[in-house]
Amino acid sequence: MVSLKPDRLKRYKDVALLLVKYGRSDLVKQAGLEDSLELDETTLAETAPKAEELATDLEKLGPTFIKLGQLLSTRADLLPAPYLEALSRLQDQIEPFPFAEVDRIVSAELGVRLSKAFADFERKPLAAASLAQVHLAHMRDGSAVVVKVQRPNIREQIVEDLEALGEIAHFLDAHTELGKRYDFENMLKDLRASILRELDFKLEANNLITFSENLREFERIIIPEPIEDFCTSRVLTMEYIPGKKITELRPLRLMEIDGPALARELFRAYLKQILLDGFLHADPHPGNVFLTEDDQIALLDLGMVARLLPGLRDNVLRLLLAIAEGRGEEAAEITIKMGEPKPRFDKADFSKRIAELVAENADANLTRLNSGRVVLEITKISADCWFRLPSEFTMVAKALLNLDRVVFTLDPNFEPTAIIRQRAMEILERNLMQSVSPINLIGGVVELKEFAEKLPGRINKILDTLGNNEFKIDVDAIDEKILLEGLQKVANRVALGLVLAALIVGASMLMRVETSFRILGYPGFAMIFFLLAAIAGIGLVISIIMTDVKARKKPNE
Repeated sequence: MVSLKPDRLKRYKDVALLLVKYGRSDLVKQAGLEDSLELDETTLAETAPKAEELATDLEKLGPTFIKLGQLLSTRADLLPAPYLEALSRLQDQIEPFPFAEVDRIVSAELGVRLSKAFADFERKPLAAASLAQVHLAHMRDGSAVVVKVQRPNIREQIVEDLEALGEIAHFLDAHTELGKRYDFENMLKDLRASILRELDFKLEANNLITFSENLREFERIIIPEPIEDFCTSRVLTMEYIPGKKITELRPLRLMEIDGPALARELFRAYLKQILLDGFLHADPHPGNVFLTEDDQIALLDLGMVARLLPGLRDNVLRLLLAIAEGRGEEAAEITIKMGEPKPRFDKADFSKRIAELVAENADANLTRLNSGRVVLEITKISADCWFRLPSEFTMVAKALLNLDRVVFTLDPNFEPTAIIRQRAMEILERNLMQSVSPINLIGGVVELKEFAEKLPGRINKILDTLGNNEFKIDVDAIDEKILLEGLQKVANRVALGLVLAALIVGASMLMRVETSFRILGYPGFAMIFFLLAAIAGIGLVISIIMTDVKARKKPNE
C-alpha cells in the first residue's frame, strides 16, 4: 500500500515521471497512479529521449537512484542495449560536502581530532561519489593514505528512498503484467542488501584483507591495505596507490606496457574469484581498475561483493565452458539448474534461444567472445521466458561485462576462451586435490571408523528381529479396512435408495385400488407407503449431510 506522506508522494511522482519519460507510461496507467500523482496528459505523452539522459536523470535524483542505475546497467532483460551502455558509464561523481563535515565525522568516528590522527589531511577531496568522498592524507609515520568518509545523513536518505521504491515495486508486481514477470520487489531487495553492505566501511576493510589473501598468487595485481585502527563503519583509511584509470590511458602509455599479459592476469584473477573462491568483486568497472606507476593493476572500491555457493560456482564453470565450446543445448540445461521456473515458463523456447545465442558466439576465431555480454544476454532470455535466475548470477554477469571492457582495453585481441578452458582445468585439478587432502581423508577415516564400530551392533539387531519374527515393512498404501467400510456405506445408501424408490412406485400403484380404509381421503395403504418413504428419505439426507460435515472437520483438527 502506498504512503500519503508528502516526501513519499514526491518520490512516487519522481519515479512515475521517469517511467513516463522513457516510454513506460503503460506501467503508470496499469498501476492507476496517473490520477493520484496528478500527471497531466502532456506529461503522459510518449517521448523518445536519448539513452544518455537516463544516467543524467538518475544522478539528479540522488545516491539511491545512482546505485539503482548501476544495478539496471546489468539488466539486459529490462532495458535495450543503448541504455545499458549509457548506465554502465554512469558517473558516480557529485558535489563534495564541506570539509567542516569531514572534520566532524572523522573526529567523531576515530575519537580523536583530525590534526592529531594525521600528519596532514588535504581539504580538497580526490573524488566525491554518491555515498562518500575520499581525501589524501599522511599518517604520522609519513605513509600516504586515502581516507574515505561517508556522506552525512546518507543512511537515513537511502533508507527512506528504498522504502518508497519498495512500495512502488510491490504495487507494480501486484498490478502490472511486467511486474509479475520481472519481480521488481525481489530485484529491489537485492539492491537494498547491496547498498546497506556498502554503507558499512568495516565490511569493505575486511573485503580488502580477504581479496589481498585470495589474490596473493597474482603478482601483477595489488589491493590497498586498510589501516585497521583508523577504520570504522563510516570512515575507511587505506594505503594510497597512485595510478590512472586503465580506460583513460593514452595509446602511447598502452604501448609501453605488456597489455596482453596484464589482461590475462586480470581475467584469470576474476575467474578464480568466481569459480574457486566464491567471493567476487562485483564492480570491476573501469573507474575501479587502475594502472600503477610500476605497471601493476590495482583494484579499488571493494565495497560491492557477491558470495557464490559451491553449487552455483560449479554450474557457472560448466556454463562458461559450454559457451566457450559452443554447446548451446548443454548451456540451456545448466542455466535451468541454476534458477527457478515461473508458472508460464516455456522450456522449449528457452532452450532454443540459449542454443542460438551460444551458436552465434561459438567461433571465437571469427568473432571475439564477449563472455560478459553473452552471460548478460542469458538473463534477458530468462526473463522473456518467465524464468528467474539467482541474483548472484546477475552479479557475475555484471562483473564479467565490466571486466571485458577493461581487458579489451589492455589487449584488443584478447581471447578469453583459451583462458576459460585453461583455468577450468586448473580449478578441476585443484578441487580434485582438495577432495583427497589430508583433512578430507581424516574426515573420511573418522566416518569409516564410526561406521565400522556401529556395524556389528546394527547387524545383530537386524538378525534378532528376523529370528523373533518381528521384522516388519511399513508400506504407505490404501487401508483395505477403510476402503471396504467406505464401499459398504455406498452400497447401503444405494440399496436404501432402491427400497425408497420401490415404496414410492408401490404407493403410486395402490392409489388406484379402491378401499374403505382411507387416510385424509386417500387409500390408507398407499399413504402409509408414502409416509415411510418420506421418513426414510429425510433420514438418508440427514445421514449424508452429517457424514460430509465430519469429513470436512477431520483435516482441520
